[in-house]
Amino acid sequence: MSKTAAQQFINIGERTNVTGSAKFRKLVAEGDYAACLAIAREQVENGASILDVNMDEGLLDGVAAMTTFLNLIASEPDIARVPVMIDSSKWEIIEAGLKCVQGKAIVNSISLKEGEGPFLEQARKVLRYGAAVVVMAFDETGQADTANRKV
Repeated sequence: MSKTAAQQFINIGERTNVTGSAKFRKLVAEGDYAACLAIAREQVENGASILDVNMDEGLLDGVAAMTTFLNLIASEPDIARVPVMIDSSKWEIIEAGLKCVQGKAIVNSISLKEGEGPFLEQARKVLRYGAAVVVMAFDETGQADTANRKV
């Protein structure tokens, strides 16, 4: 990989995601946030440019888990130096995360699944918090499956 390509490469640490890591999910469920922080620290030490944090698990209080974990990350300078991607399908968890993040955040994601009104409301709030956003190509009828529906 050329130096220019390496500079453009963004490595997103996904191990702090309860839907993608059984180990992280177990630690969060047990309330072992010290071990959760160790996972985040390891991701950063191994080159993560962004930390993806997801607390979407039916048996968890996702708002409380997101708030607790992001507040702990904020207190760790070696982890807090990288942006956080707040990854959730639940707006209340996303907003809880946005209230905690210090610095630039990325919201992953919002869509038109609930209609234009809720989408615009969420987009305005993301803008108010100063975060970047991933917008999924979904609307009330499902995932966009043609080029015209994606625009």
